[in-house]
Amino acid sequence: MVTGYFRRAYSSFVAHVLDIPPRLLALLLFLLLLSFPIVNPPSSTLLILTTASLLAIFAASWDLLVGRTGQISLGHALFFGIGTYATGLLSYHLNWPIWVTIPLSVLVGFLAAVLIGFPCLRVKGHYLALVTMAFPIILIGLILYFKNITRGDAGIWGLPKFFPFLPYKQQFIAEYYFTLLLLFASGIILYKIANSKTGMVMVSILDDELASKACGVNITKYKLMAFAISGIFASLAGSVNAHLLQVANLASLRVTLSFMVIVWTIFGGLGTIYGPIVGVYILQVLDQYVLTKIVDVPTPWRIIIYSAIVIVFVLKWPRGLARFVTDKQEDLEEARDIDERGPRIWRTYKKKEKK
Repeated sequence: MVTGYFRRAYSSFVAHVLDIPPRLLALLLFLLLLSFPIVNPPSSTLLILTTASLLAIFAASWDLLVGRTGQISLGHALFFGIGTYATGLLSYHLNWPIWVTIPLSVLVGFLAAVLIGFPCLRVKGHYLALVTMAFPIILIGLILYFKNITRGDAGIWGLPKFFPFLPYKQQFIAEYYFTLLLLFASGIILYKIANSKTGMVMVSILDDELASKACGVNITKYKLMAFAISGIFASLAGSVNAHLLQVANLASLRVTLSFMVIVWTIFGGLGTIYGPIVGVYILQVLDQYVLTKIVDVPTPWRIIIYSAIVIVFVLKWPRGLARFVTDKQEDLEEARDIDERGPRIWRTYKKKEKK
């Protein structure tokens, strides 16, 4: 009985993970990151990868919005900043525990996404991009105006950490695993949504909105749903990042963050969910570790080298690096003719054929 259970579990694992290249790629990346602390890396390296996990959630949420429904957003940092400031203000003014402020921050991000989604649905294309880009700027203005509450440019410092009871080095390891598991759970949820019936409807809207509407699809409902789901995960990443760095400031709303999410997603593969995750890890390690710590390139040259590498990769693989890898996996998995599989397999096949 136990043997049969494990046999069915193994067959299900092979059918649902090993035989699907994107899932296999995600599993290999997860196992690699899961075993990374074994080599005893410095705390600064763990912090780079911990931040990359949160930015990967942020990038995947943008990919669901843009890659599935085609709603171009140039102000996605708004939801990241809302999550950051919501948990920061609740912790600073009300002194609420961290496990209360983060869920409430996600709720605030969800409500903001719904409220912002309604006016954004009235415009399309580059007009939508311009409208979305304006919202983070508006929020920055409000934060600077109500500086008695938000502390303005100074920001809110000293936010509680996740594991203050652990020794200093162990805190970095615990935060690393916490954000990695959070990324794993968020990635699965977003991937399931993207490949569900709801995700297929979103793709139909992306392909031909008019035809989808003619088929009876409620365009407003699904576009608003994409905004809401995207806002939930982006605000989650922002709120966790605030406690990770123990600060809530205007850096979480900077315009460059909204543009970087586009770079990460296109580099990894737009419309895949797993592509932005791979893109964030590769580019963050390249920028924050290779060009900064190993090579120690001056900042101006680091920006030039970083940009040149991104441009070369995007020109070489315009569909994304992660999508290129999964396509290669699919090519390798194509069944070969029976006579190409070697004499041993050929003899086995002939014996079965005679029986």
